[in-house]
Order: sequence, then structure tokens, then C-alpha cells
Amino acid sequence: MSWKNQSGGPWGGGPRGPWGSGQQPGGPGRGGGNPPPDLEDLIRRGQDKLKSVLPGSGNFGGRGGLILLFAVIVIWLLSGFYRVNTDEQGIVLRFGKFVQTTQPGLNYHLPYPIETALTPRVTFENKIDIGFRTQEDFRRGTVTRDVLEESLILTGDENIVDVDFSVFWIINNAGFYLFNLQNPESTIKAVAESAMREVIGRAQIQPILTGARAATEQEVLKLMQKILDGYRAGVTVTRVQMQKVDPPQQVIDAFRDVQAARADAERLQNEAQTYANRVVPEARGEASRILQAAEGYKERTVVEARGQAARFVAIYAEYRLAPDVTRRRMYLETMERVLGGIDKIILDPSKDGSNVIPYLPLDQLLRQQPPQGARR
Repeated sequence: MSWKNQSGGPWGGGPRGPWGSGQQPGGPGRGGGNPPPDLEDLIRRGQDKLKSVLPGSGNFGGRGGLILLFAVIVIWLLSGFYRVNTDEQGIVLRFGKFVQTTQPGLNYHLPYPIETALTPRVTFENKIDIGFRTQEDFRRGTVTRDVLEESLILTGDENIVDVDFSVFWIINNAGFYLFNLQNPESTIKAVAESAMREVIGRAQIQPILTGARAATEQEVLKLMQKILDGYRAGVTVTRVQMQKVDPPQQVIDAFRDVQAARADAERLQNEAQTYANRVVPEARGEASRILQAAEGYKERTVVEARGQAARFVAIYAEYRLAPDVTRRRMYLETMERVLGGIDKIILDPSKDGSNVIPYLPLDQLLRQQPPQGARR
């Protein structure tokens, strides 16, 4: 029963106290006793006492209400502090609209519901697989499944190539990433597939299958980044990695035969080039030697001809001055030149008998004698 319904005043009336601890008429000196307190009555009285000090009750003063209101406001304002970790970026929303980006550390925004903050991770490297999917199997471990509608691409020379590749990217502007794209991961995947098809569509199949993978990856990365920057996606593409580049499964054996034939052709061309590199310099050296010999022969012949002509002119001048003497000198010089290198036998026609004089072959005797160094 509330205090309003009790008789004798707000605390229950009569000689009893407000908590029922007062003495009954005829106190202890008169033989009276204290009855045990009623538990339910104590709980009800405690509730009434608490209600009397809460706001809205007649017993709560204006100063206490202001203090409570001030404490609530302080707690509400303090709720605006938030922490951004080193691998995160703070995004402040004002009534749901993106207003600013905050850096790692302790930051503040206007309390809810005016402003709220999001802290997405921006240093984690995300990965998107295109052309294949990997699944964890309990028995077989990691299982790779091809997605042909994503991996089959038409090349510039009208061939089809099966390309599986992965794209790695991070968030560089969380505000752009969260609010400029409706579905960021799907958009990045579509951009990657489109860029790969454009790059391969301009190239020939042979370089793609052999030595142009690195160049293709870099070209796709640059094209992706350009498109995403145009979308203001807030994403940085870190690398593009081509996992598999093969012809379609139906014709892969034929492509391997073609590759083997091209390898043989390249080997034979290299061998022929090696032979040419050896033979051509030798032929050029021999030709140069022949040309130099001919040039020397030409110079020698011309000089000799000029010398003979000059000698003839000189002899002719002498012949005009003394024909007999010159004629005889020419005869003797000619005979000396003709007979100087041969063996000769001289016959004197003025002698009697056989017209033969004793002949001593001194030249043969000299040739038969051993050298001076061979004597002991």
C-alpha cells in the first residue's frame, strides 16, 4: 500500500516509523515487542523511495535533474571518439552521406545519429581469380575448376586461347571504394576481364603462348588502373598474374605439334646461321686476299712496264748516238741473261783435232762436296 493510502501521514501514520521499525504502543518498558519485518513490504517501500528521487517525482530537485542531463550529454559527446588501426582508413558519414576520410589513430566524429564512422581495411591485398575457381576438397585438397566462359579469348590473328589469371589489388581510398561503386569486387572483375580481352585481342597467339606473358601482364595492369581511376573506384591494382595460357583443350595436341615443328625450324635456322657465320667471314677473307694479290700484281706489272719502257727509251737514245756499240752491248747482255743460269760446254773451233778441249766440270764437283759444317 502506498504512502498516500496509509493513515496518519506519508510514512504510515501512528507511532510506527517510515520503514515499520517504530515501537508499538506500550513500548518495551511496558511489555511490548518488535514484530519481524515483512519482506514484501520492505521491497515495496524501497521501490517507492527510488521513484521519489527519479526525475518527474515531486521530491527530485531541479539541480539534480540538470546534473543528470549534463552527464547524459557528456556521455553522448564522448561516444564520438573512435580509433582507426594502422591497416584501416576511417570513413565519416553524416546522416548517411560520406563527408571525409580520416587517417589511423584516435579520431572524433559527431555522435550518433548525426555522424557514424566506418573503418575498412585498406592494406590487405585482395585477390580475384578469372577463368578458374579453387575449392577446398576434404579428400583431394585444393581443386581447380575451369570457367570457360571467362577464360576463352579471341586473339588478333583469329585464334582462341585459354587464359587463367589472377588480379591483386588494395584499397587506396576507402570513401571512393565504398560509395562510388555499387559492387566493387564485381566491377573490378569485369574490368580485369575486359582489359585482358582487349590486350589479347590486339596480339598474335604465338607471342602470348611463349615469351610475351610479362609484357601482357603489365599492359593489362596499366589498362585496368586507367579504367578504375576513371570510375574513381579508390583501388590500386598491384599485379596481374597469368596462371595458365594454353590453346583450347580440343586442339592442344595440334598446337603442341606446331610448337615442336617451330622449335625444329628455329633450331635448323640457328645451325644454318652458325654455318653462315663461319663460312661467310672465311669467304670474305679469301676474296680480300685475292683482291689484294691482284692489286699487288697490278702495281708490280705497271711498275715493271714503266721501268722497261724507260729503259727502252734510254737504250734507244744511246743507240742513236752509237748504234754498233749499243747493238753489241745489247747482244752480250741478252746472252748473259739467257745463258747465265744453265750448264755450258765451250768449244774452240780454232784447235786441231776433234774441236774438243779437255773439260773439267767444276760446278758438279762443287755440288758434290759436303758442306763445311758436316766435316769432322
